[in-house]
Amino acid sequence: MNAAVEAVKPEVNRTIQSLNSKKFTADPIAGAHFSKIVSLLSSAYKRHGFIIERALLAALKQYPQYEVWEQRDFSVSLAADSMVDHLIGTPTEASTVTLAYGEQKRTLQVDLFVYNRETKVLRSYEVKRGCGLHDSGKRRSILRDLLCLQVLTKGYGESRGLEVAEAHAHIIFYYGQCSIKKPFCLVREELDEHFAVPVIETVEAINDYFQKQLFGILSAA
Repeated sequence: MNAAVEAVKPEVNRTIQSLNSKKFTADPIAGAHFSKIVSLLSSAYKRHGFIIERALLAALKQYPQYEVWEQRDFSVSLAADSMVDHLIGTPTEASTVTLAYGEQKRTLQVDLFVYNRETKVLRSYEVKRGCGLHDSGKRRSILRDLLCLQVLTKGYGESRGLEVAEAHAHIIFYYGQCSIKKPFCLVREELDEHFAVPVIETVEAINDYFQKQLFGILSAA
């Protein structure tokens, strides 16, 4: 069995346990049985993006050319927010801008950083299920945060002592519904080529395991 799959299974098990212990309110039309099923599925959808994220993290950690980590409190400076105000209409120009990292006006949660020790390329990723499109307001918010990451990622890597030749920010919309356009978005079918190592197999194995565990508690509802 893939070691990365085994590494993520405990996270899936904790998620299933949390779902199974979740309290819900029975809808007067649906009744207790169907209300619980709807509640479980709705919560599972929300947690599934995190499962995909952990699977990608574990899959990439298997390869020695990559240093892989998450950053829950990535600092966004006033300068970055101000710069993105000017770039929001021409987002691809953000790849030509590099700002120093350190000042904190607000923070972002970055799901995945991947540093290639051989090419010195640092990439940041937000991971989403990509099963539906966001509205225009949410799209603009997502793009703003992405562009802030783009202009700060190189400086961030250097602040960690890394030699960074290039830096790029991406959003993975795993199931293909992309709220952000190329070159910033990636979908499932592109990931193996993008990382130049097989990762889809690991993610799908974890998805299968999650689905089986979920169906187990649904059948008992």
